[in-house]
Amino acid sequence: MKVLIVEDELELLKEIVAFLQQESFVCETASTYMQAVEKLQIYKYDVVVVDITLPGGSGLQLIETLKLQQSLSGIIIISAKNSLDDKLHGLDLGADDYLTKPFHLAELNSRIKAVIRRRKFEGQNCIKHNEITIFPDTGSVKVNDNTLTLTKKEYELLFFFIGNKNRLVTKESIAEHLWGDNFDMSDNFDFIYTHINNLRKKIDKAGGTDYLKTIYGMGYKYCDE
Repeated sequence: MKVLIVEDELELLKEIVAFLQQESFVCETASTYMQAVEKLQIYKYDVVVVDITLPGGSGLQLIETLKLQQSLSGIIIISAKNSLDDKLHGLDLGADDYLTKPFHLAELNSRIKAVIRRRKFEGQNCIKHNEITIFPDTGSVKVNDNTLTLTKKEYELLFFFIGNKNRLVTKESIAEHLWGDNFDMSDNFDFIYTHINNLRKKIDKAGGTDYLKTIYGMGYKYCDE
């Protein structure tokens, strides 16, 4: 899962990134309003965590921008302002949640996961597709009753594919999702093929079905057919 953290307190920003990376999130950052605008124009995120008060603008303006773009990103506001008006304004604009500083990083992590579950998986604590079940809170996967031993990238791939079931996903979008905008896009996607092949083999060995279809020249589609 890919998260953009928009926060001008650099120490807090580093702490959030370090914690969420341990929870297997791909994290990108912006410390000013304009940096955030540029990122949101180019990249897609599962969740945007945004402070209200930013150099050069307001986090509330960013929420308005996301809604104008018809973005599917979840939005969590973090702010030192314990103001009911700010909270209500942010929620009215379309934010999913609001967290007042100071907060525990574990709580932010839980709220991000809850937003993802609500937006992508109708609030379920486990994500099930036929014989495959993902448990996001523990990062584990079962095929029927067999627990899969997946690498971090294999798990993120499976989560990404099931979250985009029946949609075409390009190799570029997969690379961006797994490595963020620090990845240098090139014509060589051998690393993606390797992770996908390993994931397919593990699911097959556990008695599962390969639902991932290769759309040649375009990407992949995860579906029942």
